Order: sequence, then C-alpha cells, then structure tokens
Amino acid sequence: MVASTRRYARMPFMRSVPSAPIVGPYADRLLALDLPDLPADRRDEVVEFVARRVDGLPSVMHLGVLLLGVGFRLALAMGGAFANGGDRVVRRLSSLPLPLVGEYSRMIRSLGYAYVWETWPDTTATGAPNDVEVVA
Repeated sequence: MVASTRRYARMPFMRSVPSAPIVGPYADRLLALDLPDLPADRRDEVVEFVARRVDGLPSVMHLGVLLLGVGFRLALAMGGAFANGGDRVVRRLSSLPLPLVGEYSRMIRSLGYAYVWETWPDTTATGAPNDVEVVA
C-alpha cells in the first residue's frame, strides 16, 4: 500500500489548459452586448478576470467549462464569418434555456458584472463610467 502511494506522489505536476483563448472571445462579445458603453480597456480587464476565475476552477469543473467554451468558441467563429453574425450567435446562445448552454452564459455574466460593479461601483447600467463626483 505504501509503495503505490509513493508512486503517485512522484507524478509530475500537470499544467492546466489556459482558458483565455477559449473563454475570452465569447466573454468579450457577451459583455460588449450587455454593457455597450463599457470602455474597451475596462472590458479587457473584466475578460481577463473571467479567464483567471475559470483557470482557478477545480480540474473536473475546469474541463467541463472548457468543453462548453470550445463549442461556444466554434459557434462564434462560424457566426463571425458574416456581418454581425457573431453578435447574433451570442444573443441566441445566451438566451437558450438549455441546462448547460444557459449556465455558461450566466457564469460569464455573473463573474463579469460582479467585477465591474466591485471595481467601478459608479458604473451605469449600460457600462458607462459615471465620472460625476457628488459633493455632500
């Protein structure tokens, strides 16, 4: 029994597949549609946050999210070949009530929205920065 545990203890650390190339394009397009006035630099920061959080998921969940992400990425790439096709694909996929398909969009939205309003609490509902200072 001890020999078998020792054998597994010496296994090399397995690197995870980075999620940014898979999750990033869909997250960017989804957040651009949901928050059209969010500046591009802020949206890039939010997409990086979403990718970091997906990278931090436990291995089985990470694998599941990446498998869904590959399907979404392929659909986005195929739809992006047409004018505004990518936007139509994102709108359609994000509105589907299918169990895993709908959860993927909700996960990206919830992570993105949480980051936006935790980092920039004065952001408007459309994503525009509200730079007006309130003097009390």
